[in-house]
Amino acid sequence: MDKQEIISELQALLGGDRVQTAPEIIKKASVDYIGFRQYERFDGKDWVPKAVCVVKPRSTEEVSRALAFLNKNRIDTVPRTGGSSVTQSIEPEEGGVILDGSEMNGIISLNEQDMMVTAKCGTPLEYLENYLNERGFTAGHFPQSLPLAHLGGLVATRSIGQFSTLYGGIEDLLVGLEAVLADGGVVRIKNSPRRSVGPDLRHLFIGSEGMLGFITELTVKIFRYTPETRWMHSWAIKGMSAGLDLIREVMVEGYRPALVRLHDAEEVQRLFGGSAPEDYGILLFIAEGPVSITAAIGQAITEIAGRYKTIDLGTKPVESWLKTRNDVCYQMDEPVYYRHGMVADTCEISAPWSEIGKIYEAVRERLPREMPNLVAVGGHSSHSYVQGTNIYFTFGFVVKNGAESVRADYMKVISVIMEETLKRGGSIAHHHGSGKYRTRWMPEEHGSSYTLLRKLKEALDPNRILNKGVLLTD
Repeated sequence: MDKQEIISELQALLGGDRVQTAPEIIKKASVDYIGFRQYERFDGKDWVPKAVCVVKPRSTEEVSRALAFLNKNRIDTVPRTGGSSVTQSIEPEEGGVILDGSEMNGIISLNEQDMMVTAKCGTPLEYLENYLNERGFTAGHFPQSLPLAHLGGLVATRSIGQFSTLYGGIEDLLVGLEAVLADGGVVRIKNSPRRSVGPDLRHLFIGSEGMLGFITELTVKIFRYTPETRWMHSWAIKGMSAGLDLIREVMVEGYRPALVRLHDAEEVQRLFGGSAPEDYGILLFIAEGPVSITAAIGQAITEIAGRYKTIDLGTKPVESWLKTRNDVCYQMDEPVYYRHGMVADTCEISAPWSEIGKIYEAVRERLPREMPNLVAVGGHSSHSYVQGTNIYFTFGFVVKNGAESVRADYMKVISVIMEETLKRGGSIAHHHGSGKYRTRWMPEEHGSSYTLLRKLKEALDPNRILNKGVLLTD
């Protein structure tokens, strides 16, 4: 079908107001915030493939009709909601369609007895959290993208929040969902605290990045909201290795603070000013819940910190972090460093305790040696488990030859991080989703289980219309 046929058919199916063709609307819906794309836009380049149109359904039934048509005619389709992607996961295919669920928004029901809330896919997380706070509850999910993110995208990318050590990732919070398959079929996974009836079908969609279906509705857990009983504290510690050892001890001894963060010395100088001596990292902790629990966790962490060579920094660094933790969302369209000829971004990985420090050190050793234009590389641990933790690498480099050189240098950084992570058995993506820029490492990431992803795609999207380029190398 040619471009005008696609537009006309979709307008006939859904109504003219649901199908948007203005170039500025298509361009805005195609925006991904990965570092090299941001620099390209800043430099006046627009190298993202052009979609035919943006379809904005307002109901599950309209999503079903749209997908049935798109599948029948084998038209590439990219699902999206909030558009806060930093992994190229929502960039469209040339001549394809963007299926945007952002107008499917609103809270459907709040069940205080069963402690869960049901909402549509395009509901902003910040709106949901404010709604719950006013009623004495929290969703417990606080990604850095909180001011931008919508619920459907959080599930599709297997998102995690800053208080994940207590509340878990989105996979722990999701109770049930509704989704539309590539052929337009609607499936619903009912809400239940736990089931033993075969594989957990929620996980077909959690982290699928839109390649297996379009999530239209979801139900998540809620918790009592008790900010007044929080305990918080911070310490300086010399060396990333010592900081990781301290966190491991907290986790292995069985404590579950809401926030556990370790920023290395490079990030401390940039983010916390003179809060710690040179060459020292900073540990941040918050405990939430009833005061008896937060007091006990606080006392235990203080005792553990006393076993290490730490410097007590009190509560000010944590308070500062709480105030500024989402500021990056308001700077994404024009980061200041681009004006100075630099690109900066992040890349997050995870690994067991026995390997995570080795990955961090290897990346920090290789990048300055292999990239003369590198300005900085640092990192922090922000999501910890009994078995291991993540490292959220932050990096910056000077642009050598305008936008044309940026992607190659950017991918050089990513390649080093991927290589050092994979050779030590870590995972190359912890919480942003894999997107399209990590796809070439997927066979090595999944190993012999990679064939299962292919079989799922063949079963649920045999015409391969949904989000081509994520997860599968072909």
